[in-house]
Amino acid sequence: MDRPRWIWQQPQWPHFRWQAEALAPLLRDCQQAQGRLLGMAGAIAGDAQAQGELDTLLQNIITSSAIEGEQLNVASVRSSLARRLGVDRDAGARPTPRSEGLAALMLDATQHYDRPLDLSRLMRWHAWLFPVQDTVLAHPVRAGRLRGDEPMQVVSGRIDRPTVHFEAPPREGLEARLDAFLDWFNRSRRDATLDPLLRAGMAHFWFVTLHPFDDGNGRLTRAITDLALAQGQHQAIRFHAMSASILADRAGYYRVLESSQKAGLDITAWLQWFLTTLLASLHDALQRIDRVLAKARFWQQHHQHGLLAEQIKVLNRLLDGGERGFEQGISAAKYQAVAKVSKATATRHLADLLDKGCLERLPGGGRSTRYQIKSDHLKTAASALPLPAPLSVQSNP
Repeated sequence: MDRPRWIWQQPQWPHFRWQAEALAPLLRDCQQAQGRLLGMAGAIAGDAQAQGELDTLLQNIITSSAIEGEQLNVASVRSSLARRLGVDRDAGARPTPRSEGLAALMLDATQHYDRPLDLSRLMRWHAWLFPVQDTVLAHPVRAGRLRGDEPMQVVSGRIDRPTVHFEAPPREGLEARLDAFLDWFNRSRRDATLDPLLRAGMAHFWFVTLHPFDDGNGRLTRAITDLALAQGQHQAIRFHAMSASILADRAGYYRVLESSQKAGLDITAWLQWFLTTLLASLHDALQRIDRVLAKARFWQQHHQHGLLAEQIKVLNRLLDGGERGFEQGISAAKYQAVAKVSKATATRHLADLLDKGCLERLPGGGRSTRYQIKSDHLKTAASALPLPAPLSVQSNP
């Protein structure tokens, strides 16, 4: 008998194995980061929480499509999400059938995590991905229906000598394979012996390997991952965007998928990559929430200082953090440009902010003098979070 080329051809498919001891440190770090994130998120309430959730969901949708090379209209997607979340939206941004479908899919996957994932729900998700058919395509997507009989392959290279990176299971028997996945997904949620984070990683790998649709398999896979993570957290509100971290290592994502789909049923290498990427998304979320909480603490301490509108504008830019041009603090010239004031006024405003304890002077002097938010305002909980270590993939035994 020929040696199986693809993992789904293995006799014991889909009975996955993994090396628990190799995954234990990463799993522990993810669990700790997840707990810390949920605890910190609980300190945010009202408009800040709603805005944070909106930003996270938007980032997830935009980056999930970007992984597939699709650039979305950010304003339209934001408008669709904002309307559903009851958050004020930009009146100038018009929702589109595409943005409405993407918003509906993301919110159904995260806000209704308690509902079972059945075939009708999955088909509805797929139809939301493709609300309008592109007539330019030679083979229009079968929205809300499984793929056709032609082979489903991922190829590159010359037409006459293609390199096949992946081939999905044949169309015949696909319904039974999909039913097996859905049955496992719903049953495994109650399996106390299976860690929820490992379950999410398994679900991601299993579904993307089935590749049951003509198009949209990657985006649906990541929606299923978000659903599994929400089920594990028992939390509908989202503060971390897994798809953003996948996009940051898109080449590594496809590389580990390809190597794992050509290997045996030990998926340790895939789960290592998945947990490492999840940890990165949790770390990014913690840093964002830290900035929100630090900003709130800052204004609690300084709201009675009678600051001018120009000073408030500059301070908010510094407090938001990560903005291009503000990584090394702000100079008098930069203050002048942002606040749109004279050089003398900028110098006077900065001196006033120093006196009131809002800013501190960085090392250096003269024209190079720069200022930053006083450091005792910027102490963060994220500094205690273990950073993702470089991924070291162990070979399968």
